[in-house]
Amino acid sequence: MKISRNRVIYIAFAAIFAAGLLFVAMLSFSNAATDTSAAAAEAKWGTDYKASLAQAKREGKFVLADFSGSDWCGWCKKLDKEVFSKKQFVKWAGENVVLLVVDFPRATPQDATVAAQNKELLEKYKVTGFPTVLFLDGEGKIVAQAGYMAGGAKAWIAAVEKSLPKRAAPKVE
Repeated sequence: MKISRNRVIYIAFAAIFAAGLLFVAMLSFSNAATDTSAAAAEAKWGTDYKASLAQAKREGKFVLADFSGSDWCGWCKKLDKEVFSKKQFVKWAGENVVLLVVDFPRATPQDATVAAQNKELLEKYKVTGFPTVLFLDGEGKIVAQAGYMAGGAKAWIAAVEKSLPKRAAPKVE
């Protein structure tokens, strides 16, 4: 059986096209999986101090207040990249703390109410450097303090857990 040259070219082209489609499908699936895991590694940070305290009191957790200069502070960016953005931290935070970011950006616009609240919190807690991470009880009392620490999320969490007092039971309403 003799196959024409045109037929061979057509079959080769169809095979290459099918392989290309398969590659694109696999690449899309891989990116979707990456996007899903990236979304899963995003913590839910609040900006409302009073709401964070109320939630902490209700759930029997501490507030993790991250005093940060998110768009200019190198150590803040390092803490976020090495600890706060990691899945291990996100899981731990969801189970143990209410996340509050007290941000002082220089280039990023910020709501005037949030900016005023953050300035008051900076003065109230006498924060003098960034990043400063305060752990507060439901009344707003400091129970522990942290900052950047080398070693990633696992080391950071272990150090913080050693410094945190035992949590109160959730408030039953």
